[in-house]
Amino acid sequence: MSEPLYTTVATSTGDGRSGGRAVTDDGLLDVTLAIPRAMGGPGGATNPEQLFAAGWSSCFHSALKLVAAQRKVPVVDSAVVAEVSVTPTPEGSFGLSAVLNVEFGGGIHQDVAEEITEAAHSVCPYSVATRGNIPVVLVTTVA
Repeated sequence: MSEPLYTTVATSTGDGRSGGRAVTDDGLLDVTLAIPRAMGGPGGATNPEQLFAAGWSSCFHSALKLVAAQRKVPVVDSAVVAEVSVTPTPEGSFGLSAVLNVEFGGGIHQDVAEEITEAAHSVCPYSVATRGNIPVVLVTTVA
């Protein structure tokens, strides 16, 4: 395995997702956690799935911009909306699933947008890490 380009450290304390706290070693992220109301919790604070969705959407968006630049395709008004869901498994545990909604502004053909999305999915570290581990649906739209 190659040497890491970057390593971050986050520590979770308290009761984890049920009223705990997550803090990064540099202090830039410091959040209280809560189980969302939709899962029977009190809500009112962030949860691990929101943090994962935020990380994946921003990482994927960077990969999208990288791939487009490499192909010399101008991309304007783009966005990546990550929907991360907690799903029960047949074994009685929980898993994740995701939908990545990739939005392009005008000036790009749908087929080119889909090719860039697929290429970004093959280089984004979050996509690489989840490949084959959770169901992921890519939805590409051009305004």
